[in-house]
Formats: sequence, structure tokens, C-alpha cells
Amino acid sequence: MNSRALQLKAFDRLLTIMDELREQCPWDKKQTMQTLRHLTIEETYELGDAILEDDLVEVKKELGDVLLHIVFYSKIGSETNDFDIADVCNSICEKLINRHPHIYGDVTVKDEEEVKRNWENIKLKEGKKSVLEGVPKGLPALVKANRVQDKVAGVGFDWEKPEQVFEKVQEELSELQSEIKSGNADKMEAEFGDVLFSMINYARFLNVNPENALERTNKKFIGRFQYLESKAKEAGKSLKDMTLGEMDVFWEEAKSALERPS
Repeated sequence: MNSRALQLKAFDRLLTIMDELREQCPWDKKQTMQTLRHLTIEETYELGDAILEDDLVEVKKELGDVLLHIVFYSKIGSETNDFDIADVCNSICEKLINRHPHIYGDVTVKDEEEVKRNWENIKLKEGKKSVLEGVPKGLPALVKANRVQDKVAGVGFDWEKPEQVFEKVQEELSELQSEIKSGNADKMEAEFGDVLFSMINYARFLNVNPENALERTNKKFIGRFQYLESKAKEAGKSLKDMTLGEMDVFWEEAKSALERPS
């Protein structure tokens, strides 16, 4: 790994390049925080994909793209004298020091859960009106549910045992079944949401990341379905003309073919 001096030199190089691009490149000159926003979100998702694929070469590249955006926003902020990259760095440093009194103060903690509880309590002391203030409104619903549950658990609002959460899942499933029988579409949607919320909560108790788990299943399904498509094509058949039974033969074949250890 590079020394601290080389790391700082590399970061200084990036800042210099950003200055040059902002001054000389027609595209970079035109960008604002608003025009960069959707690109930043896209880069963040690409980083997430690389992490899920455990592709460390891609993780390195995508981290660079995200870092570029951080530097870009900071450059724009410096042009209006609102903040620069030093302010950004110092701001997060101060936050980390303040929220880790067990490292930078005289507080003693026994485990990770106590650190998380302290973190949320410190945020409230900093002026937050709710522990949920930090959950972005634009998060995908599944990720948002997970963050909401994690944050309220940080201040002690939580179940005690996984068995209790599983009982809640079963209760919500039962309520969903009742609404399905009633045929009320609005109530069905509400109860379906409760089922999903309780399942996400249960995942947390099992130390399973629900977003990662669902994406893993997405990838597995896509792989199997594309195998089915390719096999149907090899056989000169169109999926829309095949019976479910015929498709199921290829589907079962895909399960064994794609999950066979290398």
C-alpha cells in the first residue's frame, strides 16, 4: 500500500485536475450541483453493484468516480465561497470525533450495539428533532425500511428476540390473507406493505441485509431465465409458444447448470 505522503500527493493531483477541468473543459464548466446530482446517484449504484459482485478492481474504479463527484461539488462550493474540500473534510472529522466519545473522550462502551445507541443519542443532542431525520426521503422503500428500523433500534425501540419478530411476520401474513379474501385492494396493499416491513425487520435480526438478499435473488432469477431463453432459442422455439411444462424443463436444468460448483 502507498504511504500517507503518496496518498496525499495523489489527492492533491486530483484537486489540481479538477481545477484545470473546471477552468478549461466546456462540459465541466457548465456543471452545477443540480446537473451532477443524478450522475452521482448513478455512480453510487454502480459502486454498489461492484461491491455485490465482489469485483475489487471495479470497486476501486467506482470509488474513484464517487470521489470525483465529492471533489466536484466541493469545487463548486468554493466558487461561491460557501465551502471547499477542506471544509468538507474537517466537517466529517469533527462529526466523527464528536460521535465517538469512547475513542476521543472518556465514555466506555461494551459492544457495537451500545456504540449505535450512543450515536443516535448524540445526534439528538446536536439538535436533531427525530432519530429518523437522517433517513433520506428519496431512498428506495426497501432500503428506507431497513434504515428506519435500524435507527429506532439504536434508541432501544426494538424487539428482544428473533422469535418475536417471526411471530409478527406470521401475524401480518394472516392479516394479509384476511384482506385478500375481502377483496379490498387498498387494504391489501397496506397489509402487503406490513408483511414486507416485518420481513425486513426479521432479516435484521438474522443479520441478513435484505437489499443484498433480494438483489442476490434477482441475479439468480435473471441468470436462470436467460439460460431458459438461450436453450429455447437453440431448440428453435419461442417462449410465447411454449407451455409452462416445456419451459420448466429448461428452468430446472438452469438451476443445476448455473449452480454447479466450478
